[in-house]
Amino acid sequence: MRSVSSSNLHAQKIEAFQRDGFVVVPDLLTEVELQRFGKAVDESVAIRSRHDTRQLAEKSRYEQSFMQCQNLWEDCPGVRPLTFHPVVTETAARLLGVDAIRIWHDQALYKEPGGRETDPHQDQPYWPIAETDTITAWIPFEGSTLESGAMGYLPGSHQLGIRKFVNIFSGKPEDILSIDALRDCKPVYVEVPPGGVAFHHGLTFHLARPNRTNRTRRVHTAIYFRDGCVRGSERPHPSVDRAGIAMGEVIDSDVTPIAWPRAVADLPIPPTRE
Repeated sequence: MRSVSSSNLHAQKIEAFQRDGFVVVPDLLTEVELQRFGKAVDESVAIRSRHDTRQLAEKSRYEQSFMQCQNLWEDCPGVRPLTFHPVVTETAARLLGVDAIRIWHDQALYKEPGGRETDPHQDQPYWPIAETDTITAWIPFEGSTLESGAMGYLPGSHQLGIRKFVNIFSGKPEDILSIDALRDCKPVYVEVPPGGVAFHHGLTFHLARPNRTNRTRRVHTAIYFRDGCVRGSERPHPSVDRAGIAMGEVIDSDVTPIAWPRAVADLPIPPTRE
């Protein structure tokens, strides 16, 4: 198994992430891995969505942005080695500058052909984590292009001190990009080559373009947080509620196991679902 020391994580990448709040690291996954993991996630998404026969136009505004399937690592054994991939997880930890990280949750985000843009938002306000040592690994199995729904990031927005909940789940969300602090900050859209992974900080404002191709934009994401973080609000979330993590308690359970460091081929045992 490769290590980060043999990957493309140079000091410039770490500096770019700390400065901009996002970075694309190429060649973290091999072509064989992309095919194997892509097939596993495809099968998992198909199982999760098998009863949904709606056409895209019949879905809500949020669902038209992407098909979302969370916590695939728990019930899809073929996905687990991707979510806990040692090169991806070590890269995430080194970008954050921490010694150990835990999984918050993973999810497939499949943007169908004709899928609309993803509305601008931060991730951190959706999570009841007090600290902001959080990072998302965004893994497109075929790479991403501007036409297929590339991600856009507002450089440096993670350093502005903003922690704003934007309700992108129902109705039309507020135009967060028009607030004074963000008005002059323009999104930078980045294409990710096959095998590359885009990482962004939990406070980085981001969005995504619509999918104007005839193929689904197939993406798996995994969210990690620094080991030792505590629950900082009563906002409900399965990652803490399922384990009974109370306010002020360290987030530490089988729902959010250590993602890195782990011994090679040591995958966590999923929590029991009731």
